[in-house]
Amino acid sequence: MRQLYTLLFYLLLPILLLRLWWRGRKAPGYRQNWRQRLGLGPAIGQPVIWIHAVSVGETVAIAPLVNRLLVRYPQHRVLITNMTPTGAAQVRTLFGDRVEQRFCPWDLPLALRAFLRRTRPELCIIVETELWPNLVNQCARAGVPVLLANARLSARSARGYQRFSALTKPMLQQLSLIAAQGQADADRFVALGMPPERVDVTGSIKFDMQPDAAQVAAGQALREQLGNDRPVLIAASTHQGEDEILLQAWQQLRAVHPQLVLMLVPRHPERFDAVAELCRGYSKRLVRRSRGDQPDEHTELYLGDSMGELMLFYAAADIAFVGGSFSATGGHNPLEPAALGLPVVMGPDCFNFQSITDSLSEAGGLVRVEDANALQTQLLEWLGDQTAGGHSGAQGAEFVAANRGALDRLEQTVVRLLI
Repeated sequence: MRQLYTLLFYLLLPILLLRLWWRGRKAPGYRQNWRQRLGLGPAIGQPVIWIHAVSVGETVAIAPLVNRLLVRYPQHRVLITNMTPTGAAQVRTLFGDRVEQRFCPWDLPLALRAFLRRTRPELCIIVETELWPNLVNQCARAGVPVLLANARLSARSARGYQRFSALTKPMLQQLSLIAAQGQADADRFVALGMPPERVDVTGSIKFDMQPDAAQVAAGQALREQLGNDRPVLIAASTHQGEDEILLQAWQQLRAVHPQLVLMLVPRHPERFDAVAELCRGYSKRLVRRSRGDQPDEHTELYLGDSMGELMLFYAAADIAFVGGSFSATGGHNPLEPAALGLPVVMGPDCFNFQSITDSLSEAGGLVRVEDANALQTQLLEWLGDQTAGGHSGAQGAEFVAANRGALDRLEQTVVRLLI
């Protein structure tokens, strides 16, 4: 099955290159360093710890572990690979030249062999769910242990893997270890064929995220510019269709709370200009972060069209809507605003963070709503009763603090595999 998969991948290679060029029209980063997708690049002359984080979310999640590894293993070079230009930009923002950054090779044996010859990693750490059959196989053939870290597997994804069990089961059995976020994730991996003795439940390292003090301070300064007495609603990591939902809700809510500010932070940079045009249809008092214009007490809409500053925007807000939850994409991380003590609301689509959203809801730090009307009702309740919103935010912050510790367990797992 893997040989058939590989043959199909090679046949699709011209289409992949064409797609890379096509996506590069709006996001030039896809065209840059395209040779790295084929495993090409300079050799690294020191021991390597390879971490694969597909994009921004995974990069941010694994950053605390990277910082610890840089201290614990100063003689090693940490190499972080990504699939997206935004993920690559996030690596450079977080670490500068303290780590090596490259695009991950496509899942082709020749490309992966070329990559492994040039980098010679002592360990490969894959973040969350980015599993590729040839990548795992080539690492196994080269004697490189592979750790699936902070691993999560929704019921929906498990069904998808199950349909290709002839490909999935051998791949899982070549993994050295899975450090799963929760017991349900671990059980799904075992059901797919992972040996249970090689699955540990370490918890989610997203709980160990500590808000950057400089970003929090910058967020508080932004809030002062907008006006400390004005309520601020953030819609974070939004996808297409969600901006309209939040703008319409904001427009309705302003009938009761005319000073309400809406801060929109689209998930993907290629949508920034389109969302700005959409905002102008609702208000001319729009400020874009990317333009360097300064907001003031008359600003009504604020577009967070920058990368790597989400915590800054959260720190300037009172209430958080977390996107991807009205777009059938599974939702994004609600722990970031919860850690800052914000009340959090999400739509019904949260399967990417099912265990976390369920637990955070039970703790009182998250409310999930089924549609746009219910969203507006919940926002109206919190805006009208700051005590209720503050109580929800406090419960969320307590929940995050109580569940820290996964990072320590994951670090010890890495240490064992590097011995």
